Amino acid sequence: MTPRNIVMVVDDSPGTLGMLTDALEDDGFTVLVAQSGANAIATVERVSPDIILMDALMPEMDGFETCQRIKARSDMNSVPVIFMTGLKDTDSVVKGLQAGGVDYVTKPVVPSEIIARIRVHLTNARLARSARSALDTAGRFLLAVDAQGALRWCTPQAAKLLGTDSSGTQNWPAAQAAAWVASTSGNTTPMPLDGPAGALEITLVGRVGPDEFLLRLKEAESDDEATRIRRKLHVTARESEVLLWLARGKQNRDIADVLGMSPRTVNKHLEQIYTKLGIENRAAATALATKAIATD
Repeated sequence: MTPRNIVMVVDDSPGTLGMLTDALEDDGFTVLVAQSGANAIATVERVSPDIILMDALMPEMDGFETCQRIKARSDMNSVPVIFMTGLKDTDSVVKGLQAGGVDYVTKPVVPSEIIARIRVHLTNARLARSARSALDTAGRFLLAVDAQGALRWCTPQAAKLLGTDSSGTQNWPAAQAAAWVASTSGNTTPMPLDGPAGALEITLVGRVGPDEFLLRLKEAESDDEATRIRRKLHVTARESEVLLWLARGKQNRDIADVLGMSPRTVNKHLEQIYTKLGIENRAAATALATKAIATD
């Protein structure tokens, strides 16, 4: 038996909910209903719909904010959201698309029209998921983040390496990723990351949208530059990362942003490094780190 697609309808009007539920169920869909934005967010914690119909204007939390909060979850980022609105001005349409919507229909809603749009967007979403699965099968562990470092989506095997939870927030350092993307645009400096099963390395593939950056994830090489520094200079893993970025010409504030720590913590690491290596300043530390990287 072919599984039924799940449509979540979010609207504060019982009349609209009833009319759409009847039409969708008659057409073979399973329907979830939510009468508020908060109710919709609570629902996706338990069940993942295949597509969402979202009323734009609701009390307390409107559809735009509700959509943004739902889309913040990596497991919901690829779920299409169609806005239903009585607003026809361009600003409202643009606001809906910027919030993460893929389409909009004006009220009063015509069931046959909205069902046709649902089927188109379900097909497109299915093709996108198939493409990501194909990348996964080919060993391409990819993920995407926005400018704030939030995880937008990732291939299944990438999620496994990261050890993320269903919302894509566990074990994902959004602040560190945001700083790294901002500092890495235009070059290929990798971002180190500790995964559940060992060290990982992320590289920037490129910008693929107005607010979407495509990244590649892989397990870190056992003899990477930070490992060489750690082995040859007998420092800790964190100190080796500080030295690595020091050797790459980064200032303390930049190092702090990339490694997700405060500049004061970077200074403390450097003080410990100076003591361990018997040196007095960052120039000497930079020289030693550069030499450790270059020699076998």
